[in-house]
Amino acid sequence: MAYTGKVTSGESLGRILQQARLLSGLSQRELAERLGTTQRYIWEIESGKPSIYVDRLFAVMRETGMELTATIEPRDHRG
Repeated sequence: MAYTGKVTSGESLGRILQQARLLSGLSQRELAERLGTTQRYIWEIESGKPSIYVDRLFAVMRETGMELTATIEPRDHRG
């Protein structure tokens, strides 16, 4: 079963990314290792840590009437 949600901010994107990670059965540390980054970086993304780029991106989307949705297709990544 796929899960779809509207992405309206860095925070909502982070929550959706967190749900996708959890549905994949990965910890933040495991995901960080797979991506060659740190657990803290994954935490910052999932918590919607403010950044100029993300803030401006969503401001442009609002001003232009753009909507962004994300779909999570659960699957097993442990094999």
